Amino acid sequence: MHALGVWAAEAAAGGSVNLWGALGCAVAYSASLLATLDAFADLILARGDSPAGRLTPGVGLKFASKLAAAAIAVVSAAIVLALDENWFAFTSLTIAFVVVVGIGVVVLLRHAKAVATPGPAATSG
Repeated sequence: MHALGVWAAEAAAGGSVNLWGALGCAVAYSASLLATLDAFADLILARGDSPAGRLTPGVGLKFASKLAAAAIAVVSAAIVLALDENWFAFTSLTIAFVVVVGIGVVVLLRHAKAVATPGPAATSG
């Protein structure tokens, strides 16, 4: 009976969560989130500053590279958390990332719609 208790204790200790790994993944998620929101802000500012709301190739490349780097970091961190079986961190960080990026997309789309539709002040006078 004692051997069974030792085995259970070893199994429980072996299945513990890697807190340093979870912290590193949280940092990767947050950096990716900031890069994504920065890319959205660049897109809004560039459309406001350029003629006809078009992006220059340099701004488009900058926007795409930030999003690609953010995607690589988030997917890598998610894989690490899944391999570590840290489902709480995986779920909570992914939900937070998706919600905040979703809010950013809504803001981006509202801005694009506001720019495309002239207001009453622009049509009068």
